[in-house]
Amino acid sequence: MRFGTLWTAATFGLVLTAGCQKGDAPKETAPAVEQDAPESGDESFDRTELPIPAPEPPTYTELDVRNATPPPRFEVNAPEGAPNVLIVLVDDLGFAGTSTFGGPFNTPTFERLANQGLRYNNFHTTALCSPTRAALKSGRNHHVNNMGSIIETGTAFPGNTGEIPNTVAPVAEMLQLNGYSTAAFGKWHELAAWEAGMSGPFYRWPTHQGFDKFYGFLGGETNQWAPFIYDGEHVVDLPEDPNYHFLTDMTDQTVAWIKYQDALTPDKPFFAYYAPGATHAPHHVPKEWIARWKGKFDQGWDRMREEILARQIENGVVPEGTPLAPKPEAIPDWDDLSADEKRLFTRQAEVFAAFVEMTDHEIGRVVKAVEETGELDNTLIFLIYGDNGTSAEGGRNGMFSEMTYFNGVEEHVADMLKHLDDWGGPTTYPHMAAGWAVAFDTPYTWTKQVPSDPGGTKVGTVIHWPKGIEPKGELRTQFHHVIDVVPTILEAASLPFPEKVDGVPQHPMDGVSMVYTFDDSEAKGRHATQYFEIFGNRAIFHDGWFARTIHRAPWEMKPRRPLAEDIWELYDTSTDFSLVNDLAAEKPEKLAELQALFMKEAKKNQVLPIDDRVADRFNAELVGRPDLMAGRTSLTLAEGMTGMSENVFLNVKNKSVTITAEVDVPKSGGNGAILVQGGRFGGWALYVKDGVPAYDYNFLGLERTTIAGTKRLPAGKSTIRFEFAYDGGGLGKGGSGTLFINDQKAGEGRIERTQPMVFSADETADVGIDLATPVVERIGSEAKSRFTGHIPRVTIEVEEAPTP
Repeated sequence: MRFGTLWTAATFGLVLTAGCQKGDAPKETAPAVEQDAPESGDESFDRTELPIPAPEPPTYTELDVRNATPPPRFEVNAPEGAPNVLIVLVDDLGFAGTSTFGGPFNTPTFERLANQGLRYNNFHTTALCSPTRAALKSGRNHHVNNMGSIIETGTAFPGNTGEIPNTVAPVAEMLQLNGYSTAAFGKWHELAAWEAGMSGPFYRWPTHQGFDKFYGFLGGETNQWAPFIYDGEHVVDLPEDPNYHFLTDMTDQTVAWIKYQDALTPDKPFFAYYAPGATHAPHHVPKEWIARWKGKFDQGWDRMREEILARQIENGVVPEGTPLAPKPEAIPDWDDLSADEKRLFTRQAEVFAAFVEMTDHEIGRVVKAVEETGELDNTLIFLIYGDNGTSAEGGRNGMFSEMTYFNGVEEHVADMLKHLDDWGGPTTYPHMAAGWAVAFDTPYTWTKQVPSDPGGTKVGTVIHWPKGIEPKGELRTQFHHVIDVVPTILEAASLPFPEKVDGVPQHPMDGVSMVYTFDDSEAKGRHATQYFEIFGNRAIFHDGWFARTIHRAPWEMKPRRPLAEDIWELYDTSTDFSLVNDLAAEKPEKLAELQALFMKEAKKNQVLPIDDRVADRFNAELVGRPDLMAGRTSLTLAEGMTGMSENVFLNVKNKSVTITAEVDVPKSGGNGAILVQGGRFGGWALYVKDGVPAYDYNFLGLERTTIAGTKRLPAGKSTIRFEFAYDGGGLGKGGSGTLFINDQKAGEGRIERTQPMVFSADETADVGIDLATPVVERIGSEAKSRFTGHIPRVTIEVEEAPTP
């Protein structure tokens, strides 16, 4: 049908006539063009396919623009009244991590919003970082996101590759394509390990996953005092500020972004994802925050668990009469500890408590920023205080350097006590003893990494939205999971689930909306079934029943038994809140039913085959994960190449290594880093100090070896070569190092131990500078470590150790 038509906002739904403000009526204009009109009288966009296509532009017959009328500008706006959305995801903080949920910590921001909103005491995660984050942002189960574990342990099997597929578009993209401004701040930990480099590809980086803005770090943790952070895809230079702390920095960025939105686009809703690296190790906190917790954990973790449970019952988040679940056998009784152990462990808890309190304070600053814009009433806030239970990865004694955990090295109490006064400061990279993790996951037995126990999955959660939730300060007990957040957002914003995004059919939502709970505390739960699996620990929830198996503890690097021989337990969560009454022997048929249901869900969600390997999965070659350096034995670099993560750099661990650097030294003399990898808590460096070349190996920040020359480099061009001959005979062995200057031996020495698995979670390999923390304290880091000459070429070569 052909007829002259006026293109107006009403013709295509949410389009704005040029010059009109949102909500204004379009101005009347004379017809100026003949155009096919839409057949449908529907006045709204079809939002089930994103992005929403612009209408075909009209064609004109008028010669002079002065006699023609332009069509209205096409723009997609969010539905009228759609709320702003703020998701806060704290790291490694369990069920008892807030004062509201009985914890010993001071969390006034959480408490305030809990009193003004709703508390959820049956809200679950996946029990691990990357899986929870992918599930939270997509509304699909973690294996459907190919995120069966953390990105660093991806394998070749579907469900575990670490590559988020384009069939599970994240909520940020859904909202962005529906008219929202979007930003993410803090921890990411969802980028395929081999894609975290300057060669990309970048389509899984945050700013290609629906976020207009990203300010944070890509890996699983960061040094709060000296982080390696990105603004979008660009590395951020750290300020020369001795008081710098990333948590404060990312909050400053978040507050500024929220106020920008209010100033520049006040009619446009925003979506902000605020995910601090806190309270994940390293536990880094300014001293003034730590001091206020002195002496508050002297009673120890056993009595602390009892005190927490009493408060939980008093606060109504745990049913009256709930008993404490037994703590794991590996956790010693507090009264059996030595005086030195108690002194160390209480200090660890004081620092952790300070970290929790500081984190809640910074979250409060973000909430205040929303409040100052006048948008708090119509901002849907999810406070999820934990992406899993509290971390027990500190093992029995805790750690001065958390990298010892990932390298299988046990630290001793006597050695850690030497750092007691500095614990939490820039010269430490600490974690706490596992006994505290169990306490802060009260009333449960287990912790992070154990999805088959609520101590690993259940976290304190608040939903706050004054405009959309009438009840205040009430408790909701329905079973829910992080995959329920996206459906909740879509319903609250009156947005449909997009069946196609960028032309790709989308996997259906696995989660269900929680909106039905907002005004009805007695509503029957709609999330009836949920599987759990991480590293072979697995469980299934169905209609209040919970079947599970404990395959390995977080501090155990190997499983307790083969998968087929695992011992399953059965619990009725409707009457057994803390899971202390195993009904497996009493109800074998029910257990068998749930085991069969687990296998059905596992097949449907790409959980099979189950991979319970831990250490092996860090080795890309062993598990079939892509590796940029696969098959390569050498890598040639030059000055200016910095910020190379361990996953995109040549693996020098457990091998013989040769580094050959061509340098050009100025007449004033050479000084600074040539090639480094890692930092203060593990790594190595080839460098020049006061004109003299040297090589340092830093074993986990615990042992340092220097092999140095004796003569200054001459001005002009020189070749520096370092050869490390690995002893072989297994992982983490030592070897002999020899330094050459212009092919002349200049120094030699013995390196007794090397790191077998990983140098750092976020420190990098750099040419001509040492970013973040220094491998070598005497040359420093950042600008202080910059090489004074030029490095046209540096080559690193590796040779496999001979088989013994």
